[in-house]
Parts: sequence; structure tokens; C-alpha cells
Amino acid sequence: MAMKVKEVSELASISVRTLHHYDEIGLLVPDEITPAGYRMYSDANLERLQQILFFKELGFSLKEIKNILDDSAFDAEEALHMHKLILLEKRQRLDQMIATIDKTVLHLRGEIEMTPREQFQGFDFSHNPYEHEARQRWGDHAVNEAHQKLKDPPADKQKELSDQMNDIFRRLSAISHTAPESAEAQAEIKQWYMVLNQLGSYSPEAFKVLGQMYVDDERFTRNIDQFGEGLAQFMCNAMAVFADQNQ
Repeated sequence: MAMKVKEVSELASISVRTLHHYDEIGLLVPDEITPAGYRMYSDANLERLQQILFFKELGFSLKEIKNILDDSAFDAEEALHMHKLILLEKRQRLDQMIATIDKTVLHLRGEIEMTPREQFQGFDFSHNPYEHEARQRWGDHAVNEAHQKLKDPPADKQKELSDQMNDIFRRLSAISHTAPESAEAQAEIKQWYMVLNQLGSYSPEAFKVLGQMYVDDERFTRNIDQFGEGLAQFMCNAMAVFADQNQ
């Protein structure tokens, strides 16, 4: 059953403007345009959109995604299998990062001691066991471009990054009484986005999801709110605004 652009926007949680852009660049062209000019999306269009969003989550550019999906050798089922494997690996890494956060809280309270290496457990983005298979399917260039930032920070950068993150938390806490969409709040949230992308590869959509985790997971909320009551919710709201403005 064909769906209008607004319905697809709501279904996939992306903006109408983004869907229009996908159409303009030939990434997702609706199967039908009504005499009145309305875009109508088929089931096949929705399947392609799902693939687009999966590849975006993995850090591929729109140009690379278009090249992959338009390749006659592209196999949707194989791609879904690959997405699942990579996301499972990512989930394991995130679980390790959450455990590191919990240990760091105890360290800050003086209840345990952590070595510098322990403070960065879970931040190893340098290895993905499925990268070889991804290269075979989608090519070296696409994978290199998508993962150029996924490297463990050098030892001499680890403390610098940690200090940067703590500074941003403090600055955000100081302005948490302002509107999340204010220029000041968005400037600081942009800095947070840039720091996170030194550690990994976050699309605006992934950044928004991460912000929601700050309030949905009490462990995130508890740790972030150490810098100021309500900071996790403020960051969640500001990150959502940033993501929507940078689709």
C-alpha cells in the first residue's frame, strides 16, 4: 500500500525535508508521483529506506550508500545479516562502556582504584571482526571512508579527551537552565558531538538515540547528573534539536 511522504516521515522518524533530499539526489525516488505532485512510496521504497538508515547508522555517506544499493550485485538479505552482526558487536562494546562508566563512578567516590587503561575499556573502535566481510561485499573505499574515525585514541590523547568531555559536561550544566534550542546550548552540544566523533562515528540520528539513552537508562542519568541535576534530560533535549537541524 502506497504511503505519502508525511506518513513515511513519521514511520521512519526522519524529516520530510530529508526524504525530499533523498529524492533529489536519486537515493530514494518514490515509485509514484500523483497528478497533484504528491510523492507516494511503495513497499519496495520502504525496504530501500530501511537499508539506507542501516547503512547510515554504520557511518556510510549518502553517496556510498547509493553506490552500494544501486550495484547489481547488491543482496538485501546478505546486507541485513551483515548489519545485524555489526550491531551486535557494537552492542557488546556499548555494554563494556556502560560497565566502565559504573566503575568510574566508584573510582571518583574513592571506593575503587582504576588504571588509565581501565578508564578506557570499551573505547576500542579499531577492530571489527566483520570488517573483512564488509570489504568483500561493499568495497575497500566505502569501508575505509565509513570507518576512518573508528580508531582507539592514542595514549597521549586519552586524558585530553577525558578532560574535554568533563569540561563540556560542566559547561552544559552551567547553562542547563536555558532553552535546549538556544544558540549557546547548541554550540556546546556541537562540541559534544565533535568529541564523540573522535571516539566513534555518530550520525545525527545515532547522536539523537544516544541522547535518549541518557534519560531512558538510569545508569546514564545518574552518572551525567553528577555534574548537575537535570543535566541528562537537558542534553537529551539539546541533542535531539541538534540532530533534527543536521539531518
